[in-house]
Amino acid sequence: MLRFEYTVTDPEGFHARPAGMFVKEAKKYDCVTTVEKNGKKADARKMFGLMGLGIKGGDTIAISVEGAQEEEAAAGLKAFMEANL
Repeated sequence: MLRFEYTVTDPEGFHARPAGMFVKEAKKYDCVTTVEKNGKKADARKMFGLMGLGIKGGDTIAISVEGAQEEEAAAGLKAFMEANL
């Protein structure tokens, strides 16, 4: 299992558009991916779960990946976050 933290820099936070794009990115990889904020976890492949975390600009989240493509998934999701959020 790989895990990394990311602080959201977009002032609008993790709203519908980036959440949808993040879900598409997470679905590219054959592994289990979760997003965690303040002890609450959500499946990265479920947009409503991500939206339910209420991630705002300045929040730090933890992303965990586990499975066959965890290294690629961690690198891809980190790059996505840096480019979009």
